[in-house]
Amino acid sequence: MTKNNADRFTLGHSPDPDDAFMFYAMAENKINLRGYRFDHRLEDIQMLNERARRGELHISAISIHAYAYVATNYALLPSGASMGDGYGPIVVKKHSRPKSDESRAGAQHSTSNIEHQTPDALTLQRFPGRRSLGEGGNASAADEATRQSLRSCVIAVPGEMTSAFLAVQLFLGKFDYVVVPFDKIFDAVKSGRADAGLIIHEGQLTYAQSGFEKIVDLGEWWKRQTGLPLPLGGNVVRKDIPPPVRHDLSEIIRESIDYGLAHPREALRHSLPYARDMGTNLTGKFIGMYVNEFTRDYGETGRAAIRKFLSAAHDKGYLDVPIELEFVE
Repeated sequence: MTKNNADRFTLGHSPDPDDAFMFYAMAENKINLRGYRFDHRLEDIQMLNERARRGELHISAISIHAYAYVATNYALLPSGASMGDGYGPIVVKKHSRPKSDESRAGAQHSTSNIEHQTPDALTLQRFPGRRSLGEGGNASAADEATRQSLRSCVIAVPGEMTSAFLAVQLFLGKFDYVVVPFDKIFDAVKSGRADAGLIIHEGQLTYAQSGFEKIVDLGEWWKRQTGLPLPLGGNVVRKDIPPPVRHDLSEIIRESIDYGLAHPREALRHSLPYARDMGTNLTGKFIGMYVNEFTRDYGETGRAAIRKFLSAAHDKGYLDVPIELEFVE
């Protein structure tokens, strides 16, 4: 970074409603940016992971999986995490049988209620963690049956560096897969290119209306196994930026998230162009899933979740680099 550009930073994040919500205040100058300027680079998370491995961006959203490979050059910022607390990426297949008329009518009723809510009446829907499926049932036996049903499948995945991919490896072990852009995974399964799909982003809410059924929710499984949220994404900053400036950048990002949470209708409207055909209500629900208490700050629970996730992957041989975590304080 040259002296002339010492106050200007490239900021990479994905064109998704939750990231748009988090960075709304920065993008629209709603908070004090302390004299710094930010060039927002909106790219798919897989591309951001690859750019981080090349050290190209000063600040970037990144998959927690990918962070293991860039820890030498980047530190984790404490704010901006995407964590699924009892929910997360899902594996889906095409519906094995048509819905009954009754269930179809219920789905139509539910959709009708969603679409008739107005933006002015909307607040973000907080998304509580789900109860453990182990209550009153044999979760281990159910998990093993799910594994058996998937081991003969080719699974379409959104990228090998995504945290969702690492979570599938931890759940399933070795499996056959094909890499497909995240927004083409439904098409890959429908066309027969893949037998199942690993769904991230808004597909976690829209899979049923697209003709799919959920086989496993990886965040739910992880919560049962560990009692921890599933760490999916975070923000990183380059270590060659002086520590006082890194601290400033960390505070600015936290203030941007706080502003969005304090002005949810404004931030939601800003996010809607990135919602990829989701209605206002579903967009609010999606943001509520991934902009939560861990987004403001990982806290000890969030940090423990990252260590557990990456250490488990390393122990099973899915990560071939040492686990070195550094957080900006």
